Amino acid sequence: MQYLFSQLVSALQPNPRLDGAVQSSQVSSSLENLWVASPAIALSIIHQGATLLDARSCLLQHLGMLKGSVSVSWQQFSQSQNPNRGKLLTDEAQLTQKLRSVGVKCDRPVVVIGDPQKGWGEEGRIVWMLRTLGHRQALFVDGGYRALTQAGFPVTWRVRTQASEPGDFTIRRNSQWEINREQLHQAWKAGEVVAIDTRELREYQGKIPYGESRGGHIPRAIHLYYKELLDENGYLLSASEILHQLQIRGISPNASLVSYCTGGIRSGWLTAVLANLGICAKNYPGSMWEWSAGAETIYPLEC
Repeated sequence: MQYLFSQLVSALQPNPRLDGAVQSSQVSSSLENLWVASPAIALSIIHQGATLLDARSCLLQHLGMLKGSVSVSWQQFSQSQNPNRGKLLTDEAQLTQKLRSVGVKCDRPVVVIGDPQKGWGEEGRIVWMLRTLGHRQALFVDGGYRALTQAGFPVTWRVRTQASEPGDFTIRRNSQWEINREQLHQAWKAGEVVAIDTRELREYQGKIPYGESRGGHIPRAIHLYYKELLDENGYLLSASEILHQLQIRGISPNASLVSYCTGGIRSGWLTAVLANLGICAKNYPGSMWEWSAGAETIYPLEC
């Protein structure tokens, strides 16, 4: 980890000849494996021209935005009708236009902020989405908005929903971190994956507070509420502590892991955290909205 940090710091040193532009040739190889950045590294990337997206709720955004950031929500990139609300838009032209409008570019890193204590892991969902759509340098900030403001990042009360300069991002889907219902069902029946339920315990045990058709969890799924990987200040636990949390639940980091929640938001966050550790992980974006809407005999749930 220390070696990776030193490599990143070296790659991210400002170069006045580039007038603040991102030196993608220097940082791309390092950032491809970095899904979660410390505030210090995130600041370095942002100061060199990275696209900055704010995935927090509208209420929180109206209390302050980082200067230069653009407001995004996971919903604007997702389908709107039940039971597919957790799944990404299928119209690639529409999805491309939405991503370009918030400034996403092919060769420029994207830094996403959230509120780890008050949010739902939206920042992880956005990063997971970008990686799945082919962006290789998307990451979120450990500690979120608060961490960067405490580091002195300037704040504005202007909420922007469009970038001043549109992006040029082109979608090239990558299935490495995504699994659909049919694929999960087949792999689950064959015992080829370990399913992780990232919801609250009450949801795992059968409560349906968010519009699921049926309650319960996928049989054999292991419960790991995603916020159990955060400390009291909203920062990620250390890598060793995260691995310990997996171990005590019987989750091997060498297994094929699939995370789910209600609509692939909290599980998208966990997928990003696991991928940041080099663990093979997939997000099931349809999650319980889709699974519970299927035939009970084919897509069972237990409490």
